[in-house]
Amino acid sequence: MGRHGGVGLAVFVLVLVFCEARRHKLALKNDSRFVVHLNTFGFFANGTLDVNVLSLRLPEDNSKHPVGFSLYKSRVNGMLSYTAEETAVCPLIRHSGVEPFFLFLIDTNNLRVNVRSYGDQDSILTQLKTDKTLTKDSGSRRRRATVNDLKVTVQKSNVEEKKKDAELKEGTKEEKKKDAELKEGTKEEMKKDAELKEEGTKEEKKPEPKEEKMGRINRLTLDVQKINGSYSFSFHMVIGQLDEGLYNLDFHYCENILPGNNRPYTLNVEVTEKNPGGYLSAAEIPLPRLYIFMAGVFFIIAMVWVYTLLKHRYSVFKIHWLMAALAFTKSISLVFHSINYHFINTEGHPIEGWAVMYYITHLLKGALLFITLALIGTGWAFVKYILSDKEKKIFMIVIPLQVLANVAYIIIESTEEGSSEYALWKEVLFLVDLICCGAILFPVIWSIRHLQEASSTDGKAAMNLEKLKLFRHYYVMIVCYIYFTRIIAILLKVTVPFQWQWCYEFLVEVSTLIFFVLTGYKFRPASNNPYLQLPLDEEDVEMDEVVTESGSCSQGW
Repeated sequence: MGRHGGVGLAVFVLVLVFCEARRHKLALKNDSRFVVHLNTFGFFANGTLDVNVLSLRLPEDNSKHPVGFSLYKSRVNGMLSYTAEETAVCPLIRHSGVEPFFLFLIDTNNLRVNVRSYGDQDSILTQLKTDKTLTKDSGSRRRRATVNDLKVTVQKSNVEEKKKDAELKEGTKEEKKKDAELKEGTKEEMKKDAELKEEGTKEEKKPEPKEEKMGRINRLTLDVQKINGSYSFSFHMVIGQLDEGLYNLDFHYCENILPGNNRPYTLNVEVTEKNPGGYLSAAEIPLPRLYIFMAGVFFIIAMVWVYTLLKHRYSVFKIHWLMAALAFTKSISLVFHSINYHFINTEGHPIEGWAVMYYITHLLKGALLFITLALIGTGWAFVKYILSDKEKKIFMIVIPLQVLANVAYIIIESTEEGSSEYALWKEVLFLVDLICCGAILFPVIWSIRHLQEASSTDGKAAMNLEKLKLFRHYYVMIVCYIYFTRIIAILLKVTVPFQWQWCYEFLVEVSTLIFFVLTGYKFRPASNNPYLQLPLDEEDVEMDEVVTESGSCSQGW
């Protein structure tokens, strides 16, 4: 397990450098997908979206088919929002619906981006200009000056002081020139006053939301720069009150949607999304507090479990301490998960040290969970100390698959959604996780079958029936836990409003807590637990039967 854990950690460190969480940097080279899902983010009102297309290289003779970006509100993430019919038609050509939908159509011939908007919307769109064009716009000049002021150093201030001294020494000449300009510059001042008035009126109109509500984004154009055959542009969007929701940002190359077309293109883009409170999506904002709270709850039940083990130390087996280790590992993993989300919210990206600690504990927690459940299902350490060949094969399958599932999870969490390998690893995680969940049911089924046969052949019928009832309960618990966390919770996630999708994580953690508590209660170290009763002779068997018939033993546990 240490070797596999090292592999998972190495994979994480390798892929971490390509992802900066909510500050996304995606570089696609020779990609041929007709649609690339860049990201999904839940925006509250006054949330911002910054898109900076650093370079876009397209094949020659591309003017016949539209190319561009789409930003649209959706209830689900990524490619799940596309139906079979919609994937056959490029959304840059035809769109139908009432939800806010924004298109950014790149016109390579006229070097501009034509913006189209559909549905009721009140967002604000502005273009982020390059350094060459900043001097043309007074508002951009003022914004650039503010940024420069924040980055002033001591050396720069010293240089400016020297310049001021030089200006004071030569001030007499400048004063004479200014006097001449004041005498002969009446016309120039009038022109400047007119220009200042025009610029002032433009600047006053921009922040007024009332004049730019309905359709103010529609029919706007953005400038595109072309350098050495590479196109670049950028824009800044402020989400309005009517437009808040879950949005998908996609890149479309409509020519490749046609059968047989596989023309490659190169895209290098930076995307930064932010809500008023930080860099987390709307559904992720409560997660840091949720994870730290659940970490405290799991730590409390871990301490209660250790106290129970110390109180009944003569009935404790190794599997009980393994269950304690699982509870503590789960608590520590949630602590690091909360810290990881905190730094993503404040910095826009995870801190590498905390992220590595989270993934290590997440890897250990996943391995311990499936190993513990499988060992309980086989009855190891409770009723036997040797695993059969079939049970050993289950562990030989489950443990490597669980390591693979955790490695896939690490890659998914630290890779951009638009990368080609993201979808592949997501499918691998889903498939491997289902296989692991199904594999741990086999030991329970085998134990139930074994107890059914033993109850009818030997003289321990009463005790075997109690164990059989317990194993059936355990089987139902595992099935309910798997279905709820893998299926039902996901269905709830896509049905609730976007700002309440964090309830999915809450339900998963609460169901895990309930499953841990029920498993610990049913297999607790106690003298009256039928699962732990191992009579050694016929007298103990008879006593067990008498106690069972009198109803004094554990009722169904």
